[in-house]
Amino acid sequence: MQFNIKTSEANKVVVQELTRRINLPSENHISRIAFSYSLAKGEKLNLETDLKDSKGKEYKDDILFGSYRDYYIALTCQHYGLYKTDASIGKYIKMHIDHGLELINRLFENNKSYSGLDFLLENVANGIEALEDAEISLDAVKNFNQTIKKSYYADAIRILVGKEIDSEEQIFFNLNDTSIHNNAHVAVAGNSGTGKTYFANNFLKQVVESSKGEVNFIYLDFKGLKKEDEQSLRPFFDQTKAVYIDAPHTPFPLNPLSFIDNVNEKNKIMGINKFVDIIEAYSGIGKNQVQTLRDATRDAFAAKKNGGYPSFNDIFNFVLDAEGDKASKLREVLQSLSELELFESKVDLKNSFLNKNHYLSLSGDLPKAVRFTAVFLLINYIYNIFMNMENAPIEGKYQGMRYVLLIDEAHVIFKEKKSQDLLEKILREIRSKGVSVVLLSQGIEEFNQPSFDFSSMCETAFLFDIKDKTNLKMMSKFLGIGEKEANKLKSSMEKIQKYQVVSNLKEFRAGELFRA
Repeated sequence: MQFNIKTSEANKVVVQELTRRINLPSENHISRIAFSYSLAKGEKLNLETDLKDSKGKEYKDDILFGSYRDYYIALTCQHYGLYKTDASIGKYIKMHIDHGLELINRLFENNKSYSGLDFLLENVANGIEALEDAEISLDAVKNFNQTIKKSYYADAIRILVGKEIDSEEQIFFNLNDTSIHNNAHVAVAGNSGTGKTYFANNFLKQVVESSKGEVNFIYLDFKGLKKEDEQSLRPFFDQTKAVYIDAPHTPFPLNPLSFIDNVNEKNKIMGINKFVDIIEAYSGIGKNQVQTLRDATRDAFAAKKNGGYPSFNDIFNFVLDAEGDKASKLREVLQSLSELELFESKVDLKNSFLNKNHYLSLSGDLPKAVRFTAVFLLINYIYNIFMNMENAPIEGKYQGMRYVLLIDEAHVIFKEKKSQDLLEKILREIRSKGVSVVLLSQGIEEFNQPSFDFSSMCETAFLFDIKDKTNLKMMSKFLGIGEKEANKLKSSMEKIQKYQVVSNLKEFRAGELFRA
């Protein structure tokens, strides 16, 4: 589709005057600037009322756009929700050129001392500021060159979750039966010492056994294991063949930058932006340091040959080149991430850690910024890798399952808005990829955030003894039960004992106690 564009008759002289005023080499440049200036105002023009005459300066599209034709068309399509072959695109571009010329001309007429250089510097600065302040999408970044594969298990995964208190009759949770459950996400709440952690470990062990080892898991432990706890968990590690990672003493077998497509340039830029956004969110670096980190990451990728991935140390060295000897929060965080070696720099992507079971213990002695940054780089990696896989199919009534992401002390995540947004996206989107998210927390109030109720996205919930067990409304909301079952729930929580639990499990009676 080709089109020639003519400005209005009134703007013919304006084109000449503004080209001289701003000291531009040719008249097509001012029309490009006028188009962008108008579009940046965010105003949507009307073809019926805002389209001017076409008696002014004429441009052929290759002269007007130069080699950037596709960008101008894309901007117009994005602004008006048009498809790229829409016949009215040329008219919209003309309208915004005329509109922009009028706005810029009026600006100079009302400010006689305002120079062309003032105009350019001010608007370039505004544009850069808008880019820096723009929200980075939390959506998964496309990776056309991903080599990681993960098989799925599409037969029944049946979990023994407990027994009836009087009859000892077994109670089963049919995790991936779509005729019973809409998703396989699970919320578990309970005070320390109530049996919550043992329940979670048993749950994972049965998932592995029931799926014949096809479904793998990662257990994220924010608080870190003590030596005595590690010994008590040794049978669990042995039974599930789980690799215990004691960070920072043992690096995690993952380069968190390897979710990025390092071949497709557009995908690479989007991936780098998302990586930088995570570092910014959890380290508290300033805007100037964000740009330094972005440039350093791009340089680190450019320095790698044959599709390799940079390490934190590579990026840190480029930051040092840019900042010199001055101290900064960015240097502090990157230095910690590289010196502590929380992650491996070189990993075999074809032999992904996702095909094994892992228990990741993050020491509570790690600096908060480093701990949070590391965890969310890992969670982001898992999310992106699975979202670039094909959906796990439903065979008969069973959803194919690939993985369990278990987050202990989940209330730590709920404290940060950016964390909440990412977790909400994961809960909504990742279930079709055959991933179950299990959230463990000491209380229930953390699940119910002002912007989002996380327990509502976890179809199955288990409630052990908690501190605020008189708050019937909050407990009912956590379990997603109505008034009919609320009285039963109230009675159950009044007499709940250690290792006992109530649930909204569809295979059992909602709100009634059983032994976990």
